[in-house]
This record gives sequence, C-alpha cells and structure tokens, in this order.
Amino acid sequence: MSDPIKHECGLAMIRLLKPLDYYHKKYGTALYGLNKMNLLLQKQRNRGQDGAGLVTIKLDSTPGTRYISRRRSNSPQYLKDLFDGVFSHFQDVTTEQLNDPEWLKANKPYTGELLLGHLRYGTHGANTIETVHPFLRQNNWITRNLVLAGNFNLTNVDELFGELLAFGQYPKEKSDTVTVLEKLGHFLDDEVQRLFNWFKPEGYSNQEINKLIAEHLDVQRLLQRACRKFDGGYVMAGLIGHGDAFVLRDPGGIRPAFYYYDDEIVVVASERPAIQTSLNIRYFQVKELKPGHALIIKKNGIVSEEPCKEPEKLTPCSFERIYFSRGTDRDIYLERKKLGELLADKILKAINYDLENTVFSFIPNTAEVAFFGMIKGLEARLNDIKSQKILALTENGDLNHDTLQKVLNMSIKAEKLAVKDEKLRTFIADDASRGQMVSHVYDVTYGIVQNEVDTLVLIDDSIVRGTTLRDSIIYILSTLRPKKIIIVSSAPQIRYPDCYGIDMSKMKEFVAFRALVELLTQDGKLHLMDEVYERCVAQEKLPIEQMQNQVKFLYDQYTDDQISAKISELVTPENIFPDVQIIYQSIDDLHIACPNHKGDWYFSGNYPTPGGMRVVNRAYINYMKNNDERAY
Repeated sequence: MSDPIKHECGLAMIRLLKPLDYYHKKYGTALYGLNKMNLLLQKQRNRGQDGAGLVTIKLDSTPGTRYISRRRSNSPQYLKDLFDGVFSHFQDVTTEQLNDPEWLKANKPYTGELLLGHLRYGTHGANTIETVHPFLRQNNWITRNLVLAGNFNLTNVDELFGELLAFGQYPKEKSDTVTVLEKLGHFLDDEVQRLFNWFKPEGYSNQEINKLIAEHLDVQRLLQRACRKFDGGYVMAGLIGHGDAFVLRDPGGIRPAFYYYDDEIVVVASERPAIQTSLNIRYFQVKELKPGHALIIKKNGIVSEEPCKEPEKLTPCSFERIYFSRGTDRDIYLERKKLGELLADKILKAINYDLENTVFSFIPNTAEVAFFGMIKGLEARLNDIKSQKILALTENGDLNHDTLQKVLNMSIKAEKLAVKDEKLRTFIADDASRGQMVSHVYDVTYGIVQNEVDTLVLIDDSIVRGTTLRDSIIYILSTLRPKKIIIVSSAPQIRYPDCYGIDMSKMKEFVAFRALVELLTQDGKLHLMDEVYERCVAQEKLPIEQMQNQVKFLYDQYTDDQISAKISELVTPENIFPDVQIIYQSIDDLHIACPNHKGDWYFSGNYPTPGGMRVVNRAYINYMKNNDERAY
C-alpha cells in the first residue's frame, strides 16, 4: 500500500494438553510451547509495529509461588526484545536442569501450559508500554485472575463504561481495552461468587470450593453475559488464573480467528498460515472460529466451540483479504490475484488497447500478487485479440509466416519500475528540504520506458490518502518521461471511516472525500454539506438502532468515474509532463474476488453494526467543525 495505514493487531494462544515432560521426551525440549509461540508471533509480525507481549500460566501451582508471568516490549525490535527477555531466564541453568521439566516448572518463569501472545498495531493512543497487550486483572482468588489480549475496537465504549460505573466500579482509564477487561472481570467475579454461594451451604471448605469453582465455571455463560452489548469488530482471547481459556469472535465475523487442536496442543491465531507453518500441518486441518462463537478450553483439556452471541449478517473485513493478512494463505493469495485480474478491461480501455506501448508494473511490495493477477487478465484479453487478428488475416487471405509471427509476438511488457528505498530517512527539519527528500522515497528503473511514447501502468493494493502518490511515486515515475501514468487500485475508493480496528477514522484524510468536496465546491453545491451536517446532528438524538449513514447522500451526487477523475487531479504533482489517471476496483468486482468477505463499509458506507452508523455521522460532524478527533 503506497499510503501506509495501521494494520490489525494479531494474537496467538497455545494450550499444552500434556505435561511438559511429554514435550521434552518427544521434541527434545520442555520449552516447546515457548518456541511455538515465538514462531507464531514471528509469522504474524505484519500485524504489529508498536509492541508485543506474552503471558504464561502454570497449571496446578503451589500456593505462594508465582504462576502468572508476563513480559511486554515496545522497543523498535519488539519481538527480539520480548523473547530475549523471556529466554534470558534460562541462561543460568545447567544442562541437567534444562532437561528436567519438573524442575523448570517449579523454578523458572514462562514454563506454563497456557500461553497468550499479542502483537500491537495501535490505531489510536500513545505507544507506551501500558498500551501493549496482554492486560492483567489480578486477584488473590486464582479463579478471579484474568488475562486479556485481542484485536478489537468497540464503537460504544461510552455506554459500556457507563455500565461499569453503574456496577459501582471505578476504572483507571476510559479505553476499549480496559473497559472490556473490567466488563469481563465483573462477570467473572459474579460467576465465581455465584458458585461459591452454591457450594458453601453444602459444607465444603473454602479450599475445596476453589477446586469446585474451577471445575464448574461456565465460561460460555460468562461470555454471553459480558458481551451482550458489545458493538464492534473483535477477537478477544482470555486466560483465567486456574487454567480455563477462551477466544471470542464478534457475531459478524469482522475480525479473523483460526484454530487447530489435537491430543497434544490447542493453537489459536489471527492468521491461518501462521498455524500451518508453526505446526507443519495442512490447510484443511485449520478451522475458522465461527462468528458469534467462543473457542473454550477448560482446565481439564476439553475443547469446544460454543455460541455466545446471536450471529448477525456475515461481514468479514475485506481489507484483510486486500492487504492486512499475509498473502501466504491459499485463499487470500487467489483472491488477490483475482482482484488484479478483474481490472484488466478497465486498464485496456484506459490505454486504448495499445499494449505495444504500455509497460506494466506494481508499487512494492504488497501489490505483487494482484499484479500477477492483472497480468493474467491482460494475457487472457491479449489471446482474444490475437485470435481476432488471426481470423481477420485468414478471411482476408493475408495469413502467412510473417504476419502470423507478428501477431504471436504480441506480449505484455511487465517490468519492476518502482523500488522503495527502505534506508532513506527524512530527518531534515525545514519543509522544503524534507519535501524534496520525501519525493525520492522510491527509486525507479531507468532505460526501460520509451520517452513520451510509453504509458506506465502500476497497480497498488489501495489508495487511502493519496499523499505518497503525489509527493513521491508519481513524481519519481515522471522522471522516466512516459506519455501517461496510470495508477490502478485493487481496492475501491475508500470513502468512509473505519471503526472496527483500522486506523482510518477521519474524513479529511481520505483522498476520495477531498475529491468529493472539490466537486461540490466547483459545482456550487456546498450548501448540501451544510444540509447533511444538520441531518447528522439530528441523528444524534435518535436511538442508535435508527441511525443511518447521512454522508452517502453527498457521494450520490457523482459517479465513481467523476470522483476518480478528480482524485487523479489531486494526486498529480505540479509541473510534471505526463498525464495521470487513477483507476479503482468496483465494489461489485471486489465481491466477486472475495465472495466470503463482504465487509466493505469503508467503500460502501454499509456498516455492519449500529455503532458504525453513528461513527460515520460523528466523523462528518467533526470534519465540519474542524474537530481533529476520532468519532468513537
């Protein structure tokens, strides 16, 4: 993606179903779980930039000994720092001790059977160590200890926070993570107390009741009560002190979660390939956690997938398929190729079918798979063109070796033209000098393009703000002196804010919205913006279930092509020779390419939860009031 936007967070959970001695005998190390967690997080590091964290819990520990261990890092090399710190605890052990699982569990941290790891890519807020997951809610009662990590944003934190106050709580901060932690913690406390009150009249001692609570704690009931009013996209993973664990997914399936288990291990991760690689298993062995369900692992090792919230219309995030998740997932790889393939006809029309004088490339590196698909689509069309030419030559009696060879030699010219200079840093303070440096973030391959003859076509996964295109990519491509530059987005126009986890919450940052404002201004329709503002303000008085996206009305004034044409103007740098055109994927073709992931609210404005409708209207209000805040 030429315009960087923040990714989704990533999580990984492991439950070892056998004693540590089992893994030592079979795999040669009692640190099998830690090694697998390290690999799971490394294979998902595309989902983290701000930090990483790890918690382990030892089962059946002796009272008075530490059974929960946590380490977090927000250093630039967060994963290295995290695991350097974890494994430093084993540097002073002897070979004999390292080969004694029982001794390790009794004497060293991070040797638990339950492990929860997290990669943070914060959408909002400071990058401090306090914001890095997992979070702890500690208590002297082992069954009341709660560890939480997840990939989520909730749209109704204000209401949930108000509920906590109504419970009599006094939260230390107002954020979705702390609010969720305390909400789950409240109902965990309630379930534990309910069981205590149930068993106490039976004459059991408090120590005996502790064991009975651990055995009878109904995690499904706990989650059903706690998440009843959650509005947003979420995958939440939790560990309870005595050894129960869960992973809960939102009812629309907005955020992804996958799992695998056998008689040795349970593994959950945000991405399927991470599990496949870490455990060396097949694609079909990994299951997707059903929306509105929780994967529950009881302390006794029983694993079940239980409904916790009534399923809603499935709207898995399509950006996961376009950009966020690694393309090593078989389905995602094929979908990204299809996204590129479906753009072939639009591209051919834009170049007037002049393949002889067109060079195709991509903007490194995440658009490479879509590029392969684009080339495949163009080659299919080229075969049609060749067939038509051969038929015409045959009908006219002009088919001979030379004319046939000329047709067969027609090909797609694919080259790598733009290469990002990862080492370039713009530390210069003054704006003019810094702007000149930014324009050279990308290098180009010289000597390939015919000056003032060739058209350049480059595919990108998506275009959010357009600033990198204007300030760097298009400018540096213009130095090749092509006749025309066409930038193709494998995603549709991003028009609306996201509120389920992606760092896209302010309307003014979208180049599509800026293009809309420009069109309204030039056509004398700015009064419509004031009218929509008044409607958005009026919506605030309605029950959340009745709210509707009022901003759609403004986009309805223009066609997609009109907005794309204006975007083309906005991203064209001053004083360059070639014409610039931006081509976007259509929403219909997006759904063809990604048929099972139709969460497209940032493109269409069709939010899957009521909270989304409120967020888009509030985001517009903020824009009109020049209020630089997120809308949730």
